[in-house]
Amino acid sequence: MLIIMHSDASQEQIDQVILQVEANNLAAHLSRGTERTIIGAVGDGRPVNKDLFTLLPGVDRVVPISRPYKLASREFSPENTTFKLDGAVIGGPGIVIIAGPCSVESRSQTLEIAHAVREAGATALRGGAYKPRTSPYSFQGLGEQGLEILAEAREATGLPIVTEVTAPELVPMVASYADVLQVGARNMQNFALLHAVGESQHPVLLKRGMSATVEELLMAAEYILSEGNRRVILCERGIRTFETATRNTTDINAIPVLKELTHLPVLLDPSHSTGYWQYVMAVACAGIAAGADGLIVEVHTHPEQALSDGGQSLKPERFADLVTRTRAIAQAVGRSTVPGRHDLSKPVREGEKAT
Repeated sequence: MLIIMHSDASQEQIDQVILQVEANNLAAHLSRGTERTIIGAVGDGRPVNKDLFTLLPGVDRVVPISRPYKLASREFSPENTTFKLDGAVIGGPGIVIIAGPCSVESRSQTLEIAHAVREAGATALRGGAYKPRTSPYSFQGLGEQGLEILAEAREATGLPIVTEVTAPELVPMVASYADVLQVGARNMQNFALLHAVGESQHPVLLKRGMSATVEELLMAAEYILSEGNRRVILCERGIRTFETATRNTTDINAIPVLKELTHLPVLLDPSHSTGYWQYVMAVACAGIAAGADGLIVEVHTHPEQALSDGGQSLKPERFADLVTRTRAIAQAVGRSTVPGRHDLSKPVREGEKAT
């Protein structure tokens, strides 16, 4: 349930409500909006008498949450969640573009691509050090050596790092290198991993599973949010259908649906959702027009030599064109662009509106 406080409720009154929530074996989750404070009281589904809270000082009203996902819902937080990523604002009016190779293959390859996407206008660098693959014989990534290379690329370019973590026991180590922990499509319902990345309090990019519904994606996000980690980014990356012309079917519908149902930022991955570089540009543009808060795109200087997903990777010059075109579309639909850290002179504090 949601306990909505009066706009002039004191901190003492808010604390009293939280104590009452916890006394009833519920978890209290605080959301401070620009006008009022909302306290989410989340339990195991057993009914709770809302009158226990209605008459407390400072309480305006108590509202049940009808959806199975509580903390991810618009009911819990009507305002968009925003947070900083090295100065750039995720979830604000500007769009972010995360770009880089599918896999970290070598130091020279990663640094070359990092500099290329930085010059083109990327907000952050992506790269896989741990790669869950369909075949056990495919390249599985360089592990911690790959993380060290990504850290060097961040130092050289100023771009924050987004990289995948594949197991709960790897979370502390990956978090020590990465700025954003990515949970891949194959791990969307790895609940032990979701708990671990939630407990890390590190920003998390959560990809939709290839056969997952929108509700299942939001329930996966709920696991992370339930650990008190509010810095969660959702990512539509295509779903498996009967169509074979592309690797996956891009669910453009999911973007406006998610923007209506949740306050969390939503990105689109046009690389995995199509599987062919020829279609990445068009789908990226469609995603921004549909309301996505940004993109995560695979870029490789020599895609024909890539150890994974070369066929869906853009060359740097094509990526630069994508940045130009999606920025134009963003402006046409009333969005702005978010520069990378190296372009920022005035960071935005968490919770503030970006300009």
